[in-house]
Amino acid sequence: MAIFSRFYLLFFVFLTGASATVFTIENSCRFTVWPGVLSGNGATLGDGGFPLPPGSSVKLTAHPGWSGRFWARTGCNFDSYGHGNCLTGDCGGVLNCIGGGAPPVTLAEFTLVGASGKDFYDVSLVDGYNVEMGIRALGGSGDCQYAGCVSDVNAICPSELRVVDPGTGDVAACKSACLAFNSPEFCCTGDHATPETCSPTKFSGMFKNACPSAYSYAYDDASSTCTCTGSDYLITFCPTGS
Repeated sequence: MAIFSRFYLLFFVFLTGASATVFTIENSCRFTVWPGVLSGNGATLGDGGFPLPPGSSVKLTAHPGWSGRFWARTGCNFDSYGHGNCLTGDCGGVLNCIGGGAPPVTLAEFTLVGASGKDFYDVSLVDGYNVEMGIRALGGSGDCQYAGCVSDVNAICPSELRVVDPGTGDVAACKSACLAFNSPEFCCTGDHATPETCSPTKFSGMFKNACPSAYSYAYDDASSTCTCTGSDYLITFCPTGS
C-alpha cells in the first residue's frame, strides 16, 4: 500500500506539473530559537531541527503531498553530539527532532497539495503557547489568509496554566486547559468527543480573544483553518519583534 501511495503521488505530480513548496522560516525574536520540524509523511525537513539566531532565516523545500508541523523550542542547550534539552518545545532531548514538541507549544501546521489544489495551514494553540508565530502565504491564489498568534499570551496567562522559567521566574509558556487539567470537557474526549459536545471554555476563550485566527481548542475549525493554492510560505517567530 505504501509503495502504491508513493507511486500515485509521483504520477499526480507528473500529470499536474505540481512544483515544490518553499518554506522560509525566520526568527524575529530577540533570542535564539531552535525550530523543530515533524513530518507526517515524506522527507524530514531541516533534519528535524536546528538553531536559528535572532534576525536569521532558512529556506526548506517540501514536495506536494507533504504534511507536518513547525514549532519554536526555547532555552535550549545541546552538546556537540546534538544531545541536550529545551525549556519549552523539547522533542526528546535531541537537536534533530524525530517526534513532536512537548507541550505547551505554539504550532504551525501544514498539508500541502501543490499547484493544482488547495494547501491547508493553521496556527494552533491546542497544545498551548510558548512564542508568537505567524504564517504568510507568498505568491499564491485564493483566500490565502494570514494565520497567526501575534499576542504575548504569556503576559496574560492565568496562574494555573503558567510554565515558569526556574532560572528567571518569568512565564516561559502557557498550558492548554487540557494539559493543565486533563479532563474530557477541556480535551474533547470521552463524552465530549464531538463538535456538538465539546464547546469553548473560559480558557480557550482567553486564547481566542488574544489570537483570533489561531486554533484555540480541538473543534475551532471554522475561523482557524486557512487555504491557498500554489503558494510558498513565510513562517515567522515573534512577528512583532518581541
